[in-house]
Amino acid sequence: MFDLVIFDCDGVLIDSEIISARMLVQELALLGVQIDLAYVARHFLGRSYPTVMAQIRHEFGLDLPPAFEDRYRERLLDEFSRSLRVMPGVSGVLDALAVPFCVATSSSPRRAAMSLRLTGLADRVGDRLFTASQVDRGKPAPDLFLFAAARMGVDPARALVIEDSLTGLRAGQAADMTVWHFTGGSHFTQRDPSQDVAPDPAPHWRFDDFAQFFQTVPGLRRA
Repeated sequence: MFDLVIFDCDGVLIDSEIISARMLVQELALLGVQIDLAYVARHFLGRSYPTVMAQIRHEFGLDLPPAFEDRYRERLLDEFSRSLRVMPGVSGVLDALAVPFCVATSSSPRRAAMSLRLTGLADRVGDRLFTASQVDRGKPAPDLFLFAAARMGVDPARALVIEDSLTGLRAGQAADMTVWHFTGGSHFTQRDPSQDVAPDPAPHWRFDDFAQFFQTVPGLRRA
């Protein structure tokens, strides 16, 4: 049914989104911008740093100073070194897949590479890591997923995307790929359900535990 599985990184392979959100809230508070975790989930989840800057400029009339990004990234990576964990069940799924897989993320190359190394996934992923820095448009545009499929030599229609964010779901759908919504990250336990926006169109399947990964398509598991 599929020739390739494309995993998002943050909030899918690694339980990082809650760490990133808390750190961003703290850093913006130092500049007088008061937001909460629900705001981060609605506006920033799955998006690149330039999108974050544009949203802050639009809503709060503030241009983030040039030093903000470097300070935020350094503090975030420092916290990652202490707190970052691989998502439960991910390693077993990657080892059991019967088809190739890759990673396509909005994170910077440095952050993505460090995250995979800290969680013990770097050797499994190898050079099959693709970031938004390699395409003109990040998610929700389909460019990154189409780029990943092309580099892997796979027809987009034969690719399966695993995403946690609304932005990523829309990117996968725009690429005409099958999209599964993973909702098992810690950031989902912190969200305000009343603020949830339903994916449009809906993902092909939703799951919250990688122990369920092979249930709907058993053929994805290596014999």
